Amino acid sequence: MKKGIYTIISFLAVTLFMASCKYDEPQKTYITYDEEIEQIVGNGKILQLNALKKAPYMTEKGNYCDPALYRLRASGKGHTYDSYLDTIWLFSIDTIPTDRPLFIRGRITTDDYSGNFYKTLCIQQFVGGKQQALRISVDGSSIGGMYQIGQEVLIRVDGLCIGRYANQPQLCAPSYNNNTNANKYEEKVGWAPGRIPFAEFKKRTTLIGQPRAPKCDTITIDEYIGRLNQVDNRLDDGRLVCIKDVHYTGQYSNYGDLADCTVGNPDDFDNGSNVNVFAPTTGNMGFPQSRVIADDNGRVTLVSVSEYAKFSHFYLPGADKSGISNCKNYKGNVTGILGYYRDNNNSKIYDGVDSNAPGWDDWSISIRSLDDLELYLNGDKANGLWPRVEYSK
Repeated sequence: MKKGIYTIISFLAVTLFMASCKYDEPQKTYITYDEEIEQIVGNGKILQLNALKKAPYMTEKGNYCDPALYRLRASGKGHTYDSYLDTIWLFSIDTIPTDRPLFIRGRITTDDYSGNFYKTLCIQQFVGGKQQALRISVDGSSIGGMYQIGQEVLIRVDGLCIGRYANQPQLCAPSYNNNTNANKYEEKVGWAPGRIPFAEFKKRTTLIGQPRAPKCDTITIDEYIGRLNQVDNRLDDGRLVCIKDVHYTGQYSNYGDLADCTVGNPDDFDNGSNVNVFAPTTGNMGFPQSRVIADDNGRVTLVSVSEYAKFSHFYLPGADKSGISNCKNYKGNVTGILGYYRDNNNSKIYDGVDSNAPGWDDWSISIRSLDDLELYLNGDKANGLWPRVEYSK
């Protein structure tokens, strides 16, 4: 059995007291949400989500412990493309200062019920009409039962950490992995962003009003693929987006090359690891599986699904036990969370961008459930949604 020691640093618990409504009969006094928030925040400050992703809160190298003790994958040094990543750190941890109360406010855009957002929340806020977003790592199962999609929350963040895991910013707690028996342990031992203990998160989080549907940005694949600015890419991570007029191609990314999905048993790692379902087994290695979608111009991007999602073994839209030939005929919209995952993979050339730079396969859309796929035969809603069929022997 693989054994590992995962250390989560404890934090000084901060209890938030909500102002209670007082009812004086026969006259009643009501406190609006804004007034209530003002009382909770007091002399503190509510940060914009993007502000938390920038200095002085999130720095490039981080301030936690000794960056030399981060995972080997933290920077490009020692790798074949270290010249590109000398000043870019893919893993980092910064402790958020405690000199004054600091808060963030946002609306939850994810749901863990279908299993594709395990112990993770994403929140959004709109500033000047533009969406800002942030991932939050929480060590709690079925957190969607308490923190529903569309629920607005106020979270006290001073004393927690803001960090990057494979260049994805997230509100987190520091975690040390000493599992030397892990797959490629030399890349996994060290400090990295970890999950906030659920009890601590609950103490720091206040619900605001009733859940209301989050807003979605309609974007094209062209808007984000191939961009070189790592900082801007980080800011876009976590946004709720919708890509219109796309279809599944029946392919996956094979280290930057497109390859056709095969037919087989998705539970058979040796012979079925790339079958034409959303996420066949990885042999419990746990990384998400990606499948390719394309627009009418041939631009491609990835849709990411965990092998542990409830719908992981459903056939791709248009695919079945005979193959993938019908995938191109189911067209429409794909909604989900935009993700920028920049690890030490060497992406292929894409429209003149060299292989050491961020590539098209660093981006993906993580769907929350199959309801995020509005795909119809020949793109015609009159034909009904694509048939949902799960693999069976």
